Amino acid sequence: MKGSPTSRINFNSFITICLFLNVCFSEGVVAQSQNTTGDATIPVKVGVVLDMDSLVGKIGMSCMNMALSDFYATHPHYKTRLVFNTKDSMGDVVAAASAAVELIRNVEVQAIIGPRSSMQANFVISLGNKSQVPIISFSATSPSLTSLKSPYFFRAAQSGSFQVNAIRDIVEEFGWREVVPIYIDNLFGETLIPYLTAALQEINIRVPYLSVIPESADDDLITKELYKLMNNQTRVFIVHATMPLGSRILVKAEEIGMMSEGYVWIMTDSMTTLWRSINSSAINALQGILGVKSYVPKSKELENFTVRWKRKFQSDNPNVNAEMNIFGLWAYDATFAVARAVENAGTANLRFNRTNISGSGATDLETLGVSQNGPQLIKELSKINFTGLSGDFHFVNGQLESSVFQIVNVNGNGERRVGFWTPQSGLVKDWKSTNTSAKSSSKPKLGPIIWPGDTNSVPKGWKIPVEGKKLKIGVPVKDGFTEFVKVTWDSNSKKAKSIGGYCIDVFDAVMSKMPYPVPYEYVPFATPEGNAAGSYNDLVDQVFYGIYDGVVGDITIVANRSLYVDYTLPYTESGVSMLVPVRDNNKKNAWVFLQPLTSDLWVTSGCFFVFIGFVVWVLEHRINEDFRGPPAHQVGTSFWFSFSTMVFAHREKVVSNLSRFVVIIWCFVVLVLTQSYTASLTSLLTVEQLQPTVTDINQLLKRRESVGFLSASFVKDMLLEMKFDESHIKKYGTLEELHDLFTEGSAKGGISAALDEIPYIRLFLSKYCGKYTTVKPTFKTDGFGFVFQKGSPLVADVSRAILNVTQGDEMQKIHNKWFNNATCPDFDPTVSSNSLGLESFWGLFLIAGVASISALIIFAAMFLYEQKHVLFQFHPENSVWRKVRTMFRIFDQKDLSSHTFKKTEPRDASCHCSVHSIGAYGSSTNTNCPPSPSVGSNQIDPSDFVFLVEQGSVTDSPDIPPSPERSSIELADYSHGQ
Repeated sequence: MKGSPTSRINFNSFITICLFLNVCFSEGVVAQSQNTTGDATIPVKVGVVLDMDSLVGKIGMSCMNMALSDFYATHPHYKTRLVFNTKDSMGDVVAAASAAVELIRNVEVQAIIGPRSSMQANFVISLGNKSQVPIISFSATSPSLTSLKSPYFFRAAQSGSFQVNAIRDIVEEFGWREVVPIYIDNLFGETLIPYLTAALQEINIRVPYLSVIPESADDDLITKELYKLMNNQTRVFIVHATMPLGSRILVKAEEIGMMSEGYVWIMTDSMTTLWRSINSSAINALQGILGVKSYVPKSKELENFTVRWKRKFQSDNPNVNAEMNIFGLWAYDATFAVARAVENAGTANLRFNRTNISGSGATDLETLGVSQNGPQLIKELSKINFTGLSGDFHFVNGQLESSVFQIVNVNGNGERRVGFWTPQSGLVKDWKSTNTSAKSSSKPKLGPIIWPGDTNSVPKGWKIPVEGKKLKIGVPVKDGFTEFVKVTWDSNSKKAKSIGGYCIDVFDAVMSKMPYPVPYEYVPFATPEGNAAGSYNDLVDQVFYGIYDGVVGDITIVANRSLYVDYTLPYTESGVSMLVPVRDNNKKNAWVFLQPLTSDLWVTSGCFFVFIGFVVWVLEHRINEDFRGPPAHQVGTSFWFSFSTMVFAHREKVVSNLSRFVVIIWCFVVLVLTQSYTASLTSLLTVEQLQPTVTDINQLLKRRESVGFLSASFVKDMLLEMKFDESHIKKYGTLEELHDLFTEGSAKGGISAALDEIPYIRLFLSKYCGKYTTVKPTFKTDGFGFVFQKGSPLVADVSRAILNVTQGDEMQKIHNKWFNNATCPDFDPTVSSNSLGLESFWGLFLIAGVASISALIIFAAMFLYEQKHVLFQFHPENSVWRKVRTMFRIFDQKDLSSHTFKKTEPRDASCHCSVHSIGAYGSSTNTNCPPSPSVGSNQIDPSDFVFLVEQGSVTDSPDIPPSPERSSIELADYSHGQ
């Protein structure tokens, strides 16, 4: 357009006013206004592929046009101007692909905004990657698009997988244990489910069923699927579908009563964003539903834009009721991003390189050109970072980052926000509290919610269906141990006539304690012939596969089974023990009297008898006539005295206080020993001494002997883990079979031991009391428990009911009913030896030893003190041995100064007949002193002594030096012993 500068300025002003009034741009209009410098702008063609009849398409196109107008109004100096070339995909994947091919091949667009759905985008992305044309979608949220890893695809939206953590935290907040996803059967629906189930399984939330509904499903098919869900116990549903299909599902759910109290419905973000667009009759079916959608912070710019957009949209679409949503804001911001990236990329390489293919058979895909500007454009798109109407806008790995979600509750014709979810804090009630440690807070994380049925009470998330099937409870079929479970068959119909037993009665009692009625029926796990259909592991697997809702019987709680099913609390005692035969270990022979004491105790006792005899002899020898005399006599007396204390028949008197102290201590030790010996010997001779034939399971492994286990029990796996050869493992099914295997023994094809659980062992011992016993170790198990499907909400309530039953009298009555005679008074899980060992008496021997040694030390100290004048007279050159012999010869003499000799042999007071005052050569000058008896004779030969003369004389003995202090003649040493 040419003319004078004034006319150009007036025209530019008019164009600017039209832009702000939102009437300047329409489909295919080229922004050719000039910048302030008067230079012409460069148009850049950008393709748009949307479903123009869909609400998202209409809102998106409206926002994109307004974004283009607003962008160049605020950036009039930019040299480039985007020109939209719009194509209607008509909601069809093929039409979307065809539109993209035409835009790339014929129009040579530099980028494509769209398409709307993830299924359409899947193929369009491949086209963009081939032709190096960036594809920017603001509404294709399927997580599967990320896996394409195309550098030319930019998702100007958040991936649908970002919302699953918010949904997971909602489920966890209210303690629901099971959820059922209901989703549309296409790429949009099925690609989110793996992310959702994985997030739920992280917190052990069970997904018992996946409800898949085709996009083209009619009302009858939807109703049939909902009735199926109604007849299950789960009451928490997550709906992930397009809004047209999702609204039909919810309307039908409301019609059949699934929007009543007790139900929970959660919508994903796509439905939560668009639910207001449906008609008012469908909105009534959404009352009480929770929804998750992206949160957009309020701003003045957003408020002004919403007002302008609503006015423009209503004028363009007077018959469409719509509200601004996150898809419109992402479309607006995506247009800003593309316009800025195109400007920054420049216009030097806006051309396409064509592939020359000759011939008429070339296809449209083969004739696609390659954009030269594509690599630079995606580089600039990756750098985009600004604050748009939807919040922070920048691409991370080709898509927007996860941001905040808001949790809304549908009430009336509107929605009420009840909380937020952030990646950092999880669920929070208030946006301002997201920086606090909300995850660890015990306060409610969401505001008040009005649930379906117009109630404020939080639904428990499950319910036993009043109408429909009963719980199918599987029970094992077995030939033996029928006290636990017994199935009686009708011989004609081959059907179960009755099912009873201890486990059955306990389960019936437990279910009667439940806070609500639970209909159930027992189903035997059997073949058509009435035989067991498999092992206990096979029976538990039926619960995992959904054949049974639970299992009741003698099912042990073990770790590997708990990976697939849930157990209640146990209702029996636990443990696996080894059962072995017993034999009478008491052999009545001539040497049975030696068995009460172990060999080490016999040896220790004999040594102490000898030691005590020696101690008493040492303490009594110098002062007691009974312990003097010839050597053989003294040895015999010492042994006689010591051993006679065993029967307290010793006649010799002890006169030394030290001896009396030692004898008193020793008599106490002997008393304890004899009494213990008598009791043990009496037990050996009168009581049957039953000992196990095997005391350690390792003995069976070393001897390669056979071991038994109850048929279909998990114990076989335990034995194999212990390295038992499978050929050495024998199974049994009844008490009689087990007894027969023991009778045959391992050598004749039987067994030497059996591993079984304590309840079975007690039942077996009650019938064969006194013939078998258990030995350690006892392997820890958790007892019998009831089995339910993984994540079943019944588990917690049944466990509480088990506590009520086991802590009352009813459990004892059931036990008495089935095991009234199942008692064995001789049952003892541990067997030990009856022989007494040293470990039981070492304390007594320690006391006796310390007392004896202490007495010897005191006596030696007193003796050496009395003979100190002799010690002082020894010559320094004398050998130690000569000194010892000298002191021993002195010890061997009577101590006539003792009161015992004074009392029995009174003499003249002037008579002093000690070794200290023996006269000179010849007989003593004191005729009152009789000869002194010694070890060898009753008379001391004077020639055997060496005497000292007065001071200054020379001694005849070199052993003892002269004493300058003594003028009397003293005994110094013996020349030889007696």
